[in-house]
Amino acid sequence: MATSGTELGELADDRPLLGRTSTAERVADILRTRIAEGYFQPGERLSEESIGKALVVSRNTLREAFRLLTHERLLVHELNRGVFVRVLAVEDVEDIYRTRRLIECAVVRGLGKPPFTLDGLEKAVSNGRRAAREGRWKGVSTANIHFHRELVALAGSVRTDELMSAVLAELRLAFHVVDDPRLLHEPYLVRNRQILESLASGDREGTERMLATYLDDSREQLVEVYARLVAEDGTE
Repeated sequence: MATSGTELGELADDRPLLGRTSTAERVADILRTRIAEGYFQPGERLSEESIGKALVVSRNTLREAFRLLTHERLLVHELNRGVFVRVLAVEDVEDIYRTRRLIECAVVRGLGKPPFTLDGLEKAVSNGRRAAREGRWKGVSTANIHFHRELVALAGSVRTDELMSAVLAELRLAFHVVDDPRLLHEPYLVRNRQILESLASGDREGTERMLATYLDDSREQLVEVYARLVAEDGTE
């Protein structure tokens, strides 16, 4: 799948984000965001020449950015073929959910007594409901991702935030393969609100049980759909 000239023109709009001191980390930030948004799709080959021209960065800088994102498991380098957006295996999706369950449930378990600062969770729930009313199902997906990032942020740990961000970025590679985002994400709008209300009530044990079931259901649903699509595509 090739990237069109129009899309590369849009990528060039990100050039100001590089600032005066272009670094591989800043380039990686831009590409990471674009991958998360589905601008670059799983299995797509990334052109050093086209992206380098769009961002006006050297080939060495771009290759270092590719290396960073490969380390994060968002890209994969194939010998004599180039760099591609990674296509997750079904086992990857299952492992991501195991990791999420460990992190998110532990955060809820470790919370103190309310009141908590739940503004970020409230905003994510509202954004998800608004996107659903407008039929923007990828927007619902983004709101759900933000909900879980805000949930983990309640721990007040920079390291945990960074770990969760990396896990969720990788998970979105699977979401981009799914051909019916409404089926995947709509059921969790109500459940996000229920978790928020349970947190606000101070019922940590009940919230943890609710969250564990939520994640188990989400994993089973996504794995079933994803395994079928990957098998049909023959990419695994």
